Amino acid sequence: MRLIFDAHLDLGWCAASFNRDLTRSVAEIRAQEQGMTDEPARGKNTLTLPELKKAGVAVCLATLLVRAGPDQPKKTAYKRTDLDFSAQSIAYAQAHGQLAYYRLMEEQGHMRQIRTAGELRAFWKSYAAGESLPLGYILSMEGADPIVSPRQVDYWWNLGLRAVGPAHYGRGQYAYGTHVEGPLSPAGVELLREFQRVGMIVDVTHLCDTSFFQALDVFSGRILASHHNCRTLVPNDRQLSDEQIKLLIQRDAVIGVALDAWMLYPGWVRGQTSPSVLPLTSVADHIDHVCQIAGNTRHSAIGSDLDGGFGTEQCPRDLDTISDLQKLSNILSERGYSDADIDAIFHGNWLRFFGEALPK
Repeated sequence: MRLIFDAHLDLGWCAASFNRDLTRSVAEIRAQEQGMTDEPARGKNTLTLPELKKAGVAVCLATLLVRAGPDQPKKTAYKRTDLDFSAQSIAYAQAHGQLAYYRLMEEQGHMRQIRTAGELRAFWKSYAAGESLPLGYILSMEGADPIVSPRQVDYWWNLGLRAVGPAHYGRGQYAYGTHVEGPLSPAGVELLREFQRVGMIVDVTHLCDTSFFQALDVFSGRILASHHNCRTLVPNDRQLSDEQIKLLIQRDAVIGVALDAWMLYPGWVRGQTSPSVLPLTSVADHIDHVCQIAGNTRHSAIGSDLDGGFGTEQCPRDLDTISDLQKLSNILSERGYSDADIDAIFHGNWLRFFGEALPK
């Protein structure tokens, strides 16, 4: 089994929003949710903390996920009562609730926060040596609305926040995200400058094209795409164009492949398209596309987003739990990837990136 560094898991939101005790097994959660109809993903979850250990996931980026954009009162297809709030003050409070969940998981011995490159190196060395350790996590934020103003960046940094995506779906306070189009707000430009000052990593995932290109112009610090697939393979504004991939490669970024089916299968319709049409080899297609553009395997990795508001109803057909990520090893090997290449994709590229980007 290869160890995995997964750059995108919405664990706090998944636990709080779906009322899931992630210390239990996948089977127990599925049994508990049988007959529930409030969400398509009920009874179809793909992960819990024990399953992450079984899957070989040693370290992840664990998110704080809340939205409070200026267009919040508008009814749109992506609005959710458990994600969208009417004021940044409420988003701030909701994000702290998710953070409190992570803190409790740490207290109970299920998770361990990683804040520095030194901590990451020591943790990974011990985990790889077989020491029994909890899930290591780097705190990230998907959509920056809980940061009430750019003046709050130091506060969040001191809490251990190390990577931030300025927007999620729709228009955020700082940038435009998926399914909309527009520039960074003046506060967004200021936010990125504050990020650069403290050393925060910027996650370009979900940024619309205009905000994406502007962010790269404004911000010269370290950037990543935690869970982002390829527009050439699946045309959609949620995906990265080849031009964007090339720019990220030039900035020595890493791009994590996501397993949400609508990002893997052209024309996927939520709630209608069957997972039976989608093999796990489609995930390898996106990994390979990034590698072919780069001419090497330095920039492709995993950012699964599994249980990020969906379950097996919206995953490749041959993935039942996150443990099935291990199947990618044979798929990539059959395509000519060496063991060293596969290790880089499974964990090495993120280890290198965060070893350089985190404070020492």
